[in-house]
Amino acid sequence: RCNMAMVELEPVPEEDDLMEKLLHHGGDLDHKGRVDVSGDMTSHDEERLYQLISNHVHYTGSVRGREILDNWATFRPKFRKIMPVEYRRALIEMERMRMGVAAE
Repeated sequence: RCNMAMVELEPVPEEDDLMEKLLHHGGDLDHKGRVDVSGDMTSHDEERLYQLISNHVHYTGSVRGREILDNWATFRPKFRKIMPVEYRRALIEMERMRMGVAAE
């Protein structure tokens, strides 16, 4: 349960191009190089989620995590992003300020 006045629930959007790069490289994430998906918390949701689950499987040997990764097209739509309303507002405001500074 969550206070719906304080958060927004939304599906994790598909990011086909990003996932194509991530899924079709050999080795695990440590051998692919780190991908900074935490810099912009309003995008890269699917890639961030896949990376988190991949790390979990790598470090724990999770059978359930491996099943999710192996059947990503089936499981991906079941995830929901929970974004606190005020956090989203702050992220948008910070991006506007950054763009304003970049435009000057």
